[in-house]
Amino acid sequence: MLGGGAVHADAPLTGTQPAQWRVIWTADPATKATVSWSTKEAGSSHSVRFRVRGSDGSPAEQLAESGRYTGGEFESYYHHVHLTDLQPATAYEVQMVSDGNESPVFYFVTAPATDREFSILHGGDSRSDQDARRRMNKMIAGLVVDSYANEDLADDILALAHGGDYIVTGTKMKLWSMWLSDHELTTAADGRLLPIIPARGNHDKGKPFNEVFGFPEGDLNYYGFDIGPQVRFTTLNSETSTAGDQAQWLKTELKESRPTHRWLVAQYHRPVFPAVKTPGSGLKSWVPLFEKYNVDLVCEADGHNIKRTVPIRDGKPDETGVVYIGEGGLGVPQRTPKPDRWFLESPGMADQGNHVFVLKFTKDALQGTCLLEGGTVRDQFTLSVRQ
Repeated sequence: MLGGGAVHADAPLTGTQPAQWRVIWTADPATKATVSWSTKEAGSSHSVRFRVRGSDGSPAEQLAESGRYTGGEFESYYHHVHLTDLQPATAYEVQMVSDGNESPVFYFVTAPATDREFSILHGGDSRSDQDARRRMNKMIAGLVVDSYANEDLADDILALAHGGDYIVTGTKMKLWSMWLSDHELTTAADGRLLPIIPARGNHDKGKPFNEVFGFPEGDLNYYGFDIGPQVRFTTLNSETSTAGDQAQWLKTELKESRPTHRWLVAQYHRPVFPAVKTPGSGLKSWVPLFEKYNVDLVCEADGHNIKRTVPIRDGKPDETGVVYIGEGGLGVPQRTPKPDRWFLESPGMADQGNHVFVLKFTKDALQGTCLLEGGTVRDQFTLSVRQ
């Protein structure tokens, strides 16, 4: 049987007591998930017990891949269990065990394999205002709970896509440790863990990013997977070369995905149609591919403001074009956008404020809602299925 106490965020990082728990999606989330946690001391034995939630059978147990986090004098250790062969649309109980010390019992839900409606969250930039970050994390936990309070499957929030810049200095593990403890606040009171889909930001330089999110050492952090059979979600890395191998990979990714998917969505950090800054290099490397293969929505970060562009094609407004949203409000002071830029003029928009986007995927439309801290709706938009 799985045992353990109640779920409380801000678990202290002491000894080999599991803390800083998280679930990460970087490959087929219907059948795979990475369950991760941290300990202050190295320990010698680390594993996850797991089983279908509500089942009576004994849990399976899988050993973790463990190591010391890189990054300064702050000593702590990561533990990753890469679960595979899971059942789609299924809740799994998980419990982290390090040297006999048990975490509370959590659960997460795998993505569907059927064509059903659902929602995800998108946001970025949680790096420099810890109080705001913690408030936004609590808000996210509440949004997830509320999303399951009715019978409408389209409202169900399955994951959080994070567009990067988790902390100020990506090589400092002490800052990562603070972020990881704060991330626990996205956990629901009943132990539900919200999977995170991570992108690398310009402040996330160094080895800790891969160690935090369970990527292999040296991984370049661009990948794509299906959320259900009709939504292709692609994460790019604006912090390495956007041309060359990554652009070629993106071309193949979009070419293969467009004919078979209702919705194509991409996320990355540096905006190509920014509300404050100058365009990232993806403007030349990626935008022609977005337009050629009719990507439906692109999620950006980095600017520390709110924006939604007009549909863009060939450098001008076009109803058949691509919409870009962003640009990061999960815990950073906000900058003043430049709403006179042509791509932000009405029916586009720009503003500032801590925020997160709710993206609802239905069979007829992709509905986006920008929620300010406190729950006020700042923007809403609807994209129709491309014919």
